[in-house]
Amino acid sequence: MTALLLALAVQVGSKQFTESVILAEIAVQTLRANGTPAEHRRELGGTRVLWEALRAGQIDIYPEYTGTIAEEMLAGERDLPGALARLGLGMSDPLGFEDNYALGMRRDVAERLGVRVISDLSRLPNIELGFSNEFLRRRDGWPRLREVYRLSQARVRGMDHQLAYRALRSGDIQATDLYSTDAEIRAGDLALLEDDRRAFPRYQAVFLFRAPLPAPAARALARLAGAISAPEMIAMNARALIDRVPEAQVASDFLREKLGLDRPVASAGLAARIAQRTAEHLFLVAVSLAAAIAFSLPLGILAFRWRRLGQVALGVAGVVQTIPSLALLVFMIPLLGIGAGPAIVALFLYSLLPIMRGTHAGLSGIAPELRESAHALGLPERAVLARVELPLASRSILSGIKTAAVIDVGAATLGALIGAGGYGQPILTGIRLADTGLILEGAVPAALLALAVQALFDLLERALVPRGLLLA
Repeated sequence: MTALLLALAVQVGSKQFTESVILAEIAVQTLRANGTPAEHRRELGGTRVLWEALRAGQIDIYPEYTGTIAEEMLAGERDLPGALARLGLGMSDPLGFEDNYALGMRRDVAERLGVRVISDLSRLPNIELGFSNEFLRRRDGWPRLREVYRLSQARVRGMDHQLAYRALRSGDIQATDLYSTDAEIRAGDLALLEDDRRAFPRYQAVFLFRAPLPAPAARALARLAGAISAPEMIAMNARALIDRVPEAQVASDFLREKLGLDRPVASAGLAARIAQRTAEHLFLVAVSLAAAIAFSLPLGILAFRWRRLGQVALGVAGVVQTIPSLALLVFMIPLLGIGAGPAIVALFLYSLLPIMRGTHAGLSGIAPELRESAHALGLPERAVLARVELPLASRSILSGIKTAAVIDVGAATLGALIGAGGYGQPILTGIRLADTGLILEGAVPAALLALAVQALFDLLERALVPRGLLLA
């Protein structure tokens, strides 16, 4: 019954920054208060991940901004409702505030350098600029800014949005991209540089959704039209980022005070949260590792039997191993959507090389005379493999599987970026909120699980590897 209710619930997604999470929580709680089941798919990554998930039907709603829709997804389209309708999507009425792109500096640094508008940066070619990775590649971000203001590319680096704020405070960079409703602007006494050449479009906050939206859900979201002012959004961001109030509670308090919707927020305890994340993490690791063993072990045997095939197979597995984890996860989204599916496939691919190499190395290390003795006794080829070769190679095979398992435990934390859950969820949230406790909530269990996996395979080695090989 629970699984059925989850399947019928409206899936609300959010990006990996605080305002998006709060807006998604507001939507979820508003839908629930109006009798529509809804679930929040938290912190699914950047704009493209959410957009593709919406178009693929993995989510039904997510908060977005008109400037982003026009510039990033619809390539300068002016009739946003019409263009979205042709894609089977819709857009809510504006929520009441704009969250515009801006450049910001520490106020003391801006005053010392005499910087008031973005044009002033053109006379400072050696200034250190640190931009969010998404801003660096977006058409309406750094490419537009560099073209309009003729800024230098020489000292520009990409980094996580929250890390950029820390670098700004420490003086490692002198300017970064901001959102105009960010709480850090007030908390860090930052100066916003005037966009004197109007490089940035307007970014009105809206909800994007898959059309047609069910009538009860549409009525619920309509209540939010014009309901959130810029000062209110800044205050909510500040409560979450500075006062460490959970986003769900921030959304609940706003809805109670603004719309009279009283939705109590249930908060799971630390033990319950860790138990849930452990189950999600183990699922990702166990399924991907089991599939990799079933695939890699026979392939490793074939690679040993046919040398040329072996070189090709090991080479392909080696190339896969060099693909960055995040890139591989993003490649999977158009094929498998978001959630556990792409994470399991990515972990499966990363597990291939250690297991194949361990199997190939173990079989290659068997003395030829041992095989010859087995054949001389008249054992068929399958019996030689099962009774002689695999037992003698078992230590190397288990070593490869153990390596793959430990890699999977670590790499599975990135699955949180695409809604797969696991220990990565509190780590990503902790980084976003600069909350060491949340980071440790994911990092410590992940490290303990890796140690437990290693200890388990040590025990399996003692049980499965012939005693003579253990003493060798």
